[in-house]
Amino acid sequence: MAIAAAISLSLPPQTRRSSASIAAPFRSTSSLHFDSLRSNFSSLKNPNLRVSASSMSIGTPEKISTTSFLDRRESGFLHFVKYHGLGNDFILVDNRDSTEPRVTPEQAVKLCDRNFGIGADGVIFAMPGVNGTDYTMRIFNSDGSEPEVKVDMGEPILKASDVPTKLPANKDQAAVKADINVDGVTWNVTCVSMGNPHCVTFGNRQSQNLTVDELNLAAIGPKFEHHEMFPARTNTEFVEVFSHEHLKMRVWERGAGATLACGTGACAVVVAAVLEGRAGRSCTVDLPGGPLDIEWKEEDNHVYMTGPAEVVFYGSVAV
Repeated sequence: MAIAAAISLSLPPQTRRSSASIAAPFRSTSSLHFDSLRSNFSSLKNPNLRVSASSMSIGTPEKISTTSFLDRRESGFLHFVKYHGLGNDFILVDNRDSTEPRVTPEQAVKLCDRNFGIGADGVIFAMPGVNGTDYTMRIFNSDGSEPEVKVDMGEPILKASDVPTKLPANKDQAAVKADINVDGVTWNVTCVSMGNPHCVTFGNRQSQNLTVDELNLAAIGPKFEHHEMFPARTNTEFVEVFSHEHLKMRVWERGAGATLACGTGACAVVVAAVLEGRAGRSCTVDLPGGPLDIEWKEEDNHVYMTGPAEVVFYGSVAV
């Protein structure tokens, strides 16, 4: 979920500090810092699209003040901003006036529908701040589920039971290059959590070096996601190694399916590549939506990601 980690909000002023925390049920086990993923609402002027999803009409508005647009609270309407990071797209909602999301998981599914709704991989809610922070965050996936993903990732979680996976630990309590049988094929996988579970594979017994573009992701992805070895389901990354500093991945996201980008997945891929001796700690990771720069620093054991976040359009939808 690259975009979830990419957006730094500068919403209508309640405070002006650029801090963020994640509301329950997000776990606070790590603290990833993003070097250049800073895209503020306050810098956006004259958005060129406004969507009325009730009629599915698109118009070009007069000059719209970012602050006044997001401050609107008409009964029955939800105002939002559509963002994407390398094609990993989310509907962003200013929800700081309530501790409950402005839409239900069931409504989020409808909003994320790419044929009958706005279309997105999920809905991000900027929630009221806690413990002195400006805001907290919650996410509903496109299937209505709620992930553990967080803005601050920090140290990867490698202990197998904490990822979680039922695969037996084989290296310092971690599952590294472990065998897993999926639909009759034995795959080698490394399990990593970046606050959410990831299963990373570079190949199987039939093909030790993947060519990821040849994979039937829609067929194999769900079988990993729902495998009995992953009690909380899992995100799965299929990885091709070009060099010690250059990797390519395709991802099947838990609750979202095939997506164009996944920031936590790219981080997990580099961690797994280092653990398996396939790559160094600083890599460019190619995703279908574009590249991310990932570094797993030895000094503090934190993972750092650099990549884009871009506004797509502003909109209003009847709910």
